[in-house]
Amino acid sequence: MARSDFLMQLEGYGLTTIEVHYYLPDHPRLLQLFAFQQYDLAPRFPELRKFLDHWRREIEGRLHSVRIAHQHLIGPSEWRAVDGVISLH
Repeated sequence: MARSDFLMQLEGYGLTTIEVHYYLPDHPRLLQLFAFQQYDLAPRFPELRKFLDHWRREIEGRLHSVRIAHQHLIGPSEWRAVDGVISLH
């Protein structure tokens, strides 16, 4: 059974955005970009490692670079005290 996104976030997973730059097999001088998002655990990124291992085994395009952005979506609330009154007419 697949875990829900909310349960994964409670377990510490955060949203990871991944950009994979790779060389086209038929045109090795051209770079292609593949971007996607998935839930993963920082800083080890086990899901990303599985994906990259699969890429190296099964995909013909040779990797050039991988960029990662990660954000925990559930965390402590941020707040600040505001002095003053705002009135709307």
